[in-house]
Amino acid sequence: MVRETSPASEERLRDADRSQASILAAARDEFAEFGLAGARMDRIAERAGLNKRLIYYYFEDKEKLFQAVLEQTYRDIREEEMKLRLADLDPPTAVRRLIEFTWDYYLRHPEFITLLNSANLHRARHLAESKRARELNSPVIETLATVLERGRREGTFRGGVDPVQLYVSIAALAYFYLSNSHTLSAIFGRDLLAPKARAERLSHMNEVILGYLTR
Repeated sequence: MVRETSPASEERLRDADRSQASILAAARDEFAEFGLAGARMDRIAERAGLNKRLIYYYFEDKEKLFQAVLEQTYRDIREEEMKLRLADLDPPTAVRRLIEFTWDYYLRHPEFITLLNSANLHRARHLAESKRARELNSPVIETLATVLERGRREGTFRGGVDPVQLYVSIAALAYFYLSNSHTLSAIFGRDLLAPKARAERLSHMNEVILGYLTR
């Protein structure tokens, strides 16, 4: 016999979901600003407007909370990537769309870069322990593999391209530039975040990746 959920139970579930979402958003900002080592649960509770005990109730400790933030961070970008519908586009357009999306997403979400920097400082052990994070990152690689194979069959793309290596290259071209923009700007005496410089970088990324792929 299936029991119907009472309105009171449904409201409690919604409250729990809202509380966890508030905690994750507050923790994301805290970890992005201070890193894992510098983040404080008191400040996260204050940012979320919730009792600190509630954070421990849902996430156990700061380490588990950081893992949950990383999982949510990857979930967010993967959900946005799925909306691109890359498999429905011709191969060159699909790759260009992925390059532009990656660049724009990093620009709009600087916390993504700082959170990954923090995760790497800890040798990504929080992601390595997360089955959910690995599952979240597989669809984009599968889609890219399909696009590459279709491009090879149509004679547009060269063969033998590893979709993981290609995705890493796309991400790296954006990630390195943006995560090091201040030092690079100081060294070269150019504002690499000026609108013209950003447009030039995106154009360069498209030319590098598509120049490698096209026959």
